[in-house]
Amino acid sequence: MPRQRSAGAWSYALLLPLLLVALPTGTDVDYQLGGAADVPDHVGIVVRDRTAAPLAGRYNVCYVNGFQTQPDQRRFWRQHWGLVLKQGGKPVTDEAWGEWLLDVRTPAKRKALARIVGRWTRGCADDGFDAVEYDNLDSFTRSHRLVTRKQAVAYAALLVRKAHAAGLAAGQKNLAGFDGTTIGYDFAVAEECGRYRECDAYTQVYGDQVLAIEYRRTDFRWTCRHVGDQLPVVLRDRDLTPEGVHEWC
Repeated sequence: MPRQRSAGAWSYALLLPLLLVALPTGTDVDYQLGGAADVPDHVGIVVRDRTAAPLAGRYNVCYVNGFQTQPDQRRFWRQHWGLVLKQGGKPVTDEAWGEWLLDVRTPAKRKALARIVGRWTRGCADDGFDAVEYDNLDSFTRSHRLVTRKQAVAYAALLVRKAHAAGLAAGQKNLAGFDGTTIGYDFAVAEECGRYRECDAYTQVYGDQVLAIEYRRTDFRWTCRHVGDQLPVVLRDRDLTPEGVHEWC
């Protein structure tokens, strides 16, 4: 459940990172990036966008798009144009979501991006979140081979340090099969691991410290059958609207 933080909590957490609060087990999760909604008593973990408020009495995970831009933040990123990945002078775009990829190819750019995302992470902590998930670790696979896996992982390591410095557990999002614990990730958010039969790739690394989100009922049923006794699994509508689908195993 949400922690009460004293004035010196952040420096204390930095010195003793093992005090970071792990995902609670034996409870369910709700994934609320499209808007906040009340949750039933059996839901002890809530994931919300960094612009939303955490839910009192629950373990709260803050969503931060760490490797790509949010569609509604293009004006902001035009002010940091050199940090947007470009090909032929045009931003490289994740067409599925209309998001520009961030340019993590050099140490200087990774450091500059980590400063920006680090401020957002600190905001999550100040608002009372317990953890942060950094979305799109796998964005390099959509970069037209401009970004390497090694560069993406090097940047991810900087973000994990920012999370821990703020007293937050850090969640790996995407790139099944990558052992994120090697750079300090504490848990994983496995989006559609049932659909792509990737759940084991996450549990082999993180055990029960995995949140499973599905968007198709057939995949949800498969995930419930295979890992529902081990992991919190939720079925959501793809737009993650407050009034949309919320079902649990």
